[in-house]
Amino acid sequence: MLYAVILAGGVGSRFWPQSRQSFPKQFLSIGGERTLIQDTVDRLDGLIPPDRVFVVTSTRYLDETRRQLPEVPEENLLAEPLARNTAPAIAFAAAHLYARDPDATLVVLPADHVVTSVSRFHEVLEAAIEQAQAPGALVTIGIAPTHPETGYGYLQFDGNVADAFDETPRAFPVFTFAEKPDLATAENFVDSGDFLWNAGMFVWRADSILDAVASYQPELDRAMRPFRTDVRAVLDVATVEDAFAASPKISIDYAVMERAEGQVFVVPGAFGWSDVGDWRAVYTLSEKDEQGNAVRGRVILQDSSRCHVAGNDRLVVLVGMNDAVVVDTDDALLILHREAAQQVKNVVDYLHANGLDQYV
Repeated sequence: MLYAVILAGGVGSRFWPQSRQSFPKQFLSIGGERTLIQDTVDRLDGLIPPDRVFVVTSTRYLDETRRQLPEVPEENLLAEPLARNTAPAIAFAAAHLYARDPDATLVVLPADHVVTSVSRFHEVLEAAIEQAQAPGALVTIGIAPTHPETGYGYLQFDGNVADAFDETPRAFPVFTFAEKPDLATAENFVDSGDFLWNAGMFVWRADSILDAVASYQPELDRAMRPFRTDVRAVLDVATVEDAFAASPKISIDYAVMERAEGQVFVVPGAFGWSDVGDWRAVYTLSEKDEQGNAVRGRVILQDSSRCHVAGNDRLVVLVGMNDAVVVDTDDALLILHREAAQQVKNVVDYLHANGLDQYV
């Protein structure tokens, strides 16, 4: 049986001031009526029904997740009491689903990405699902790099970007994973033709990923063991708290994928993907006027071009501005050059360090 596991525990600090600790990025609408987490579930329609969609999220986000995803059964919302990165979240969900269905195959997706071609996305997932039935196979989705991006991880595969997207989607062996590179390294990756962006999407059987966790992360395996044999263990608050407290804080890439030599495969995908990592990405995805401005809210622009303005209730006026991002909320106003969008995270760090947590 096929299941989806939606990872929805992140905060999305690069989307401050709209994204806050109490209302993170996945609950925001980016250029449409539906929010990012709603879109993530919507695009599974025809492949995985809502009753087989599971969401791993922070305890503090359970109420908002229920409100935004009424079609997902409440018992499918798995609460993390502590933030421990993606490896514990995935092991938690995999162990629970293994207890429910030892033959379960999982499609693991972040809650805050954008996909514009759902039909092509399904084709890629179907190829990944087929490969995941091989014993011990761990399958990820790779994206053809369009430019030397320093904000993404990369993976090297046994294929060529120029050819991999001209045919029916299929799986290729993965040679290496690479963390976010500097610009020169990213340029080399793109020029080589055999590196893809690591999209953070995975497909595997529950038993395959649990066996890999046992091999490469025995501490995490021990912590999550209670959920493999007892379906109701996820309802025991003390058991869940003990499991996460005993788990290392580590990503699934570091914990398993970079260690599982010979087990990892990638299906290259071209389906209009974006991880919407910062305000610059939102600008790229947004509809623009003749001057290249993307505007939401009560906004007046004079002699201004290539700006992104997310207004609130107040009137926002820009005069003589180019390549600016302006985000207005009830208690904070952000103004920055679009190319400095990644630095918004530094603002959030500054607020924490200086006792201004009421703005975070």
